[in-house]
Amino acid sequence: MEEDDIPSVLEIENVSFQNPWQASTFSGEIVNRGISYPYVIMHRIFERIIGYIIYWKIQEEVQISNFAIHPDFRGKGIGEAVMRRVIKAIQRDGGVYVFLEVRPSNLAARSLYKKLEFEILGARKGYYHTPVEDALIMGRPL
Repeated sequence: MEEDDIPSVLEIENVSFQNPWQASTFSGEIVNRGISYPYVIMHRIFERIIGYIIYWKIQEEVQISNFAIHPDFRGKGIGEAVMRRVIKAIQRDGGVYVFLEVRPSNLAARSLYKKLEFEILGARKGYYHTPVEDALIMGRPL
């Protein structure tokens, strides 16, 4: 992800989440390389960004902090392919555990994470706003 990608990323962010990140948050992730790993997903035929993923690596643990695929491209296996590729990259880079937070109501994401062998580890009370909802903490060893 580069600064020039942010308008396309924001478009996807705004249609994907009820509390979208701001442009400055994405800029901060780009600047914080070495801890933050922000990537865009390009569609080769349409030559446009159709998704993104950001994860943080701190020593051997990895937190997937933001991940979205544009609604027009969901349900086609793109999210799963991206997650599998990212998990392999994390393993190659020495990561031994990956985790994330997800809304309990986000059944599509939970289904994907379960398919990728993530397990529910716990919850963070009142983590999400608008609407207020707990976050499920999901993780898996690598």
